[in-house]
Amino acid sequence: MSRYFIFIPNFLSIIRIGLVYPILMNIHNDQYLNSLLYFILASVTDALDGFLARRMSWQTDLGKILDPVADKLLLSGSIFVLWLNDLIPFYVFFVLLARDVIILLGASIHMSVVEAGTPLPNLLGKTTTVLQVIYIILILITNSLSFTINLQFLGFIISAFTLVSFLSYAKEWFANLKDHSNE
Repeated sequence: MSRYFIFIPNFLSIIRIGLVYPILMNIHNDQYLNSLLYFILASVTDALDGFLARRMSWQTDLGKILDPVADKLLLSGSIFVLWLNDLIPFYVFFVLLARDVIILLGASIHMSVVEAGTPLPNLLGKTTTVLQVIYIILILITNSLSFTINLQFLGFIISAFTLVSFLSYAKEWFANLKDHSNE
């Protein structure tokens, strides 16, 4: 019976991809409460698709691609528009976006050279993603509800954590490439 529902996590990832445009347009148009609501909905679909895929064994090859693409589009797009609206400093934008671009390139190289499947995220990478989601939600809350907190320190912490996450992935990739070249 459950094999008939295997498409649900992929459908949730597609919904998340579909939510990217309204989130970004609402941020760009200073409609922060709308973007916050859409962003929370997108975050819930992310958590739910991951839970269902793992718990119900509804993982698919398509889902292994759709889920990270949806995450990258949502987070990178949000970070970009938040930076355009002067809501985050350039260094936060640069570090977060650079990590995602390099991870995508690294995954492409990994899949091409090592000829393995899509690389799996590690715990540090997942934690970084959660922290970035929280950071974006806090920015949207502060701007939609006129709630004031100092996001400068949080931006520094998120950037530092993101750099450590990137270094963790880089170390893993180089070890895999080294192991592959020794075969």
